[in-house]
Amino acid sequence: MAVPKKKTSKSKRDKRRATWRRKAGLEAQKALSLGKSILTGRSTFVYPSAEEEEEEES
Repeated sequence: MAVPKKKTSKSKRDKRRATWRRKAGLEAQKALSLGKSILTGRSTFVYPSAEEEEEEES
């Protein structure tokens, strides 16, 4: 016979959500930092330009 699961406590729920939000915040920070460095031209990040992508497709 099926038995209902125990209710998750508010502290466990809040801890799990806080971890998720912290991870999301760090990823957003990294993305913003990368975007800023690309715009300033001081980036060491290599990304394909539109011309290079067209050459690869041909």
